[in-house]
Amino acid sequence: MQETEIHDLSDDADYAASQHQGSASMMRCESGKRSSSNEREGAEVVYMEDNVTIHPTQFASERISGRLKLIKQSSSFFMTWIPYKGKSTNARLSEKDKNLYTIRAVPFADVRSIRRHTPAFGWQYIIVVLSSGLAFPPLYFYNGGVREFLATVKQHIVLLRLAEHANVFLVNDFQNPLQRTLSSLELPRAVSLSIVPSMPVSGGESASQENGERTDVDVLDGSPSIRQFYRRERQKVHDPARDISMQVLEKFSLVTKFAREATSQLFWETPTNAFSLFERGSSNLSAIDSSQKPRDDVLELPVPVPPDPLELDKLSLAWGKPRQPPLGLEEWATFLDSEGRVVDSKALRKRIFYGGVEHKLRKEVWEILLGYQSYESTYAEKEYQRSNKKTEYEIIKNQWQSISPEQEKRFTKFRERKDLIEKDVVRTDRSISFYGGDGNANLSFLHNVLLTYSFYNFDLGYCQGMSDLLSPILFVMEDESESFWCFVALMERLGPNFNRDQNGMHSQLFALSKLVELLDAPLHNYFKQKDCLNYFICFRWILLQFKRELEYDQTMRLWEVLWTHHLSEHLHLYVCIALLKRYRGKIIGEQMEFDTLLKFINELSGHIDIDVTLRDAEALCLCAGENGSACIPPGTPPSLPREDGFLFNSALDDTVL
Repeated sequence: MQETEIHDLSDDADYAASQHQGSASMMRCESGKRSSSNEREGAEVVYMEDNVTIHPTQFASERISGRLKLIKQSSSFFMTWIPYKGKSTNARLSEKDKNLYTIRAVPFADVRSIRRHTPAFGWQYIIVVLSSGLAFPPLYFYNGGVREFLATVKQHIVLLRLAEHANVFLVNDFQNPLQRTLSSLELPRAVSLSIVPSMPVSGGESASQENGERTDVDVLDGSPSIRQFYRRERQKVHDPARDISMQVLEKFSLVTKFAREATSQLFWETPTNAFSLFERGSSNLSAIDSSQKPRDDVLELPVPVPPDPLELDKLSLAWGKPRQPPLGLEEWATFLDSEGRVVDSKALRKRIFYGGVEHKLRKEVWEILLGYQSYESTYAEKEYQRSNKKTEYEIIKNQWQSISPEQEKRFTKFRERKDLIEKDVVRTDRSISFYGGDGNANLSFLHNVLLTYSFYNFDLGYCQGMSDLLSPILFVMEDESESFWCFVALMERLGPNFNRDQNGMHSQLFALSKLVELLDAPLHNYFKQKDCLNYFICFRWILLQFKRELEYDQTMRLWEVLWTHHLSEHLHLYVCIALLKRYRGKIIGEQMEFDTLLKFINELSGHIDIDVTLRDAEALCLCAGENGSACIPPGTPPSLPREDGFLFNSALDDTVL
């Protein structure tokens, strides 16, 4: 395997060209550093840039601008970003919202890397990744200044640039930067393989890794090899060539931009996604040193478990309402007028929230809950909508069906997406009779919808995991066109989980962390002690909306409850907390580290009582109230549904970045 080099930043023409500008920038901020009365005593502001901006949502108008500073104090070097007070381009962003993003005196000793991004259109931005795996939101430089920023950092700490990834800079203020890169940054592909000892690799595995082939390993099942890898505090000896999967996924867990391109931009130039990166690496983790086993002669004393501050069982009895039978045909008719309009949408959503829907009603109800059909539409208007949308679907579908073999040879993006979809479709829910057996036509429908969606939303395309989200929809709709449009509606809510800006997953995991801290501080502190504050253990829950954790019918019931957005559009986060709190005694009592915790969480699959969990989640949501809402950054997916149906007016109200 070819060894990867690290260069010093000084050989960068970009850096060399910026030296003069960097000096000018430091001189420019000299007066500011002298006059600043609120800086730490003895601190020197060596860099300052105004109009450095964070975008909490996908809309350009909803931005938070502030001042970025680099501060030198004695032997320490810090970065701060403070939003301007009273200045906001959008009234929906309160001071409390802005404070969520404030960066206060972060030492570069805690920084892992800096990623620079220069889009063809728009502003340059950087992503600062911490050693913990957390990352700050992208910082957009509206007035320029990225070169000067990097030049200033270079003057005060060791800044190493990856040879094969020109926009990734490793931050290191230790005497042995390469060893620091291995032990803390955990980016082995960026350093020579001879630096640390490694375990032997079989020829087959090595070849597979070199070729970047995709394996059939389940991407989120928390295999023992993956759990073993995460013991980074206890086990510092890894094979750099084979430990790449979890380093990448630690970035995924809370790097500000999450689901698909986080690590492809950090470590590869080929576009990919969270699932394929995980799969490509996870098959090569089996040879991690297994010699470090717990000693049998050590007496383990029981660990006292701090009491649950909310006493979940009592809280659920007091706040959570009993579940009801699913909504049936007769009761459904009472919510409609003579022409088929929903009379009281709020009452309908509340009824579905507490009981779900009988399966024979799901097709009609899901179209409305997802926004494909409007609550106010009559029977005739709904039929007209189906007819129009079927024609539109066939037009989009024909775009890829009409591609000739010669065109396909010259259309790399299409071939890549098509191959990935074909591999995923044949292993999606094959245990369900609807998708079982050879030559099943429903697999063809699944394939067609996914490939058509990749043309409908070409920027997003296809990401692994989408087949999991489409499968129950096709199962309910039993129609290719209607399944497509309902899937489009669902992706309007969950698409940010897969977006290239990766903000969707980051904001949800960030909100989850804040909510656990609010509702169960002892549990939050335990996760902090065990280095689990990135809440990566909940990654699969959020990304697939608990699809892998529940039986098929339970999944559909949970989804229709979540789609009502009754009480909160983020009820799925409270479902996560309900499950964590339900098992907090076992988690803390057994002092689970990340590896055992991930194994335990994955083994809950098939053993979750959805009715109890929903009642717990409801109680937690009501208890959190406005304080809970304040923990969730604006724009966190999923977005609220539109009463009139999203497909009747698909024009965006704002400029999308």
